[in-house]
Amino acid sequence: MNMVRLQKILSHAGLASRRLAEELIVQGRVSVNGQVASQLGTKADPDRDEIKVDGRRIKAPPRQYFLLFKPRSVVSTRADPQRRTTVIDLLEKHGVGGYFYPVGRLDYESEGLIILTNDGAFAEKVSHPRYELERVYEARVRGVPDDHDLSRLAHGLVIEGRRTQPAKSRLLKIVPSASGPQGLIELILREGRNRQVRLMCDAIGHPVVRLTRTRIGSIAAKAMRPGDIRELTLGEIRSLTEGDQGKRSAPAGPRPAPRTPAKSPRARRERS
Repeated sequence: MNMVRLQKILSHAGLASRRLAEELIVQGRVSVNGQVASQLGTKADPDRDEIKVDGRRIKAPPRQYFLLFKPRSVVSTRADPQRRTTVIDLLEKHGVGGYFYPVGRLDYESEGLIILTNDGAFAEKVSHPRYELERVYEARVRGVPDDHDLSRLAHGLVIEGRRTQPAKSRLLKIVPSASGPQGLIELILREGRNRQVRLMCDAIGHPVVRLTRTRIGSIAAKAMRPGDIRELTLGEIRSLTEGDQGKRSAPAGPRPAPRTPAKSPRARRERS
């Protein structure tokens, strides 16, 4: 069951802001399956329970799933106290209304793919670490990482007191710049710690100059450019929730040493 706080359900349905929804609940104007719900901690399943406000039943909005190519200098949150442009602002500029939230985050100076939805169960499943959804990044870094640097990225290194999971890394190309050659590397991760790619690249002595997320699971950017947005297809939604993405290529990591077959007692006697 998808149990959600009542005030969140009311705001998602476009009936009221979160704060006004809380006032409606406290005033006893909201009921769940015929029972008045006046406690703010009350939860309900918007897909199964009968939720009414002043006796009128509310309906959950249709589930929607959007893929946005977030530009740099955009915040990947619903709101920003500094009043910077958010991913929700970009969604609204494309005429999409309702209560949406981003699945995961990209830091302010990074760009690339991010999913926005009004489906809480979907968002929780896609973003939960135990599903190990692949995320692919292209990082342009200062200097050119050598094979040892790439191996450290792939095998995991300690950042903020914890070792990163095994990943995949490769040098895509060398890019000339006024300050000297820079490397464009690809990183494939199955975890999403805060600013992880930047911290990993800092740890090998090659700070990120520009960072782009190019793939989430099986969904790639293709022809999308910063600011572009489109709806996910049914097949793409299934690929993210059913876990059939990314399993064709397990992350690189240390391989176990080959085991030497045990010799038979007869072979040991002959050798001695």
